[in-house]
Amino acid sequence: MKKYETIDISGDAGLRIFGETLEELFENAARGMYELTTDTSQIEDDDKRVIVFDAESYESMLIKWLNELIFFFDTYNFVGKRYDICISEGIFSAEVRGGYFDPKANEQRLLLKAATYHRLSLKKNDSQWEAEVVFDI
Repeated sequence: MKKYETIDISGDAGLRIFGETLEELFENAARGMYELTTDTSQIEDDDKRVIVFDAESYESMLIKWLNELIFFFDTYNFVGKRYDICISEGIFSAEVRGGYFDPKANEQRLLLKAATYHRLSLKKNDSQWEAEVVFDI
């Protein structure tokens, strides 16, 4: 099964994301987002971050999740590679294992400013979840 694909959006970047579970969808969203910024195969995974928050909907949970990851990248150059995600009763928690982006050693792709609500969708189709998210660049 495909994990994600890029969406051609003029002036911005977008992803269409897939997952058999909601947690897998959120993991694939993070993977796709980080691949927009760099080649994650070149990033170590020797550190971890823990993220916990609540949200009123899965859509706002997805945006909060991606914006937290963008914050970690912008502030600490942290890039996630492995994810242990739990979504239960409006609470999102994740342990993210990853490493640090070095602009001298790692490929720099897009600089993402934020995940947005523009064209945001998140739904379950038959046996799989699907979402679309647009990023400001």
